[in-house]
Amino acid sequence: MKFEGLKDGSTVLIRKLAMEDLECSLRFFQGLPEEDRRYLRVDVTKREVVERRIRQAEAGEVYRIVALVGDDMVADGALEFSSEGWRSHTAEIRVIVAREYQRRRLGALLIQEVFREAQKRNVEKVVARIAAPQTAARKIFESLGFRLEAVLEDHIKDATGQPQALVIMSCTLDEMWSELKDFYEDGNWPDG
Repeated sequence: MKFEGLKDGSTVLIRKLAMEDLECSLRFFQGLPEEDRRYLRVDVTKREVVERRIRQAEAGEVYRIVALVGDDMVADGALEFSSEGWRSHTAEIRVIVAREYQRRRLGALLIQEVFREAQKRNVEKVVARIAAPQTAARKIFESLGFRLEAVLEDHIKDATGQPQALVIMSCTLDEMWSELKDFYEDGNWPDG
């Protein structure tokens, strides 16, 4: 648990997600604009889905962190591990930031925390999977050293049932730390 200063001088608390965050997490996801929820992999406005996510985090299957301002959650980040032997050196990253906290470097701070956990767990490569219309997310990942691995046409369906291309990007930990070091030194933080 630690407090972090944002680009605008405000402060957030970043810590692991816990069961006591259930209501706060539900409020956060239910409060996101519909267009932001459109490309989420699961419907996190449902209590049972949020409870399952918290149980997975508490069991160590997923490293999940949140950013809080008072009693309000303003961001959620995760590193999802694979139990498959051939993918055990990889993990998938997920980050979502409330609109009013975007462009303050909060996304980059969460990504940095997730990468620290990846390093502790000897993860070598981090993968991001996003829907093709999420161009802002793609730009952020590119600015952090992620490279395009594949585009799978009509591979997923968004929350409205429309088929979308799935964009798969990846980055090694070495590449990521190099990019984050540049952001710290230059102050050129990606939006997020």
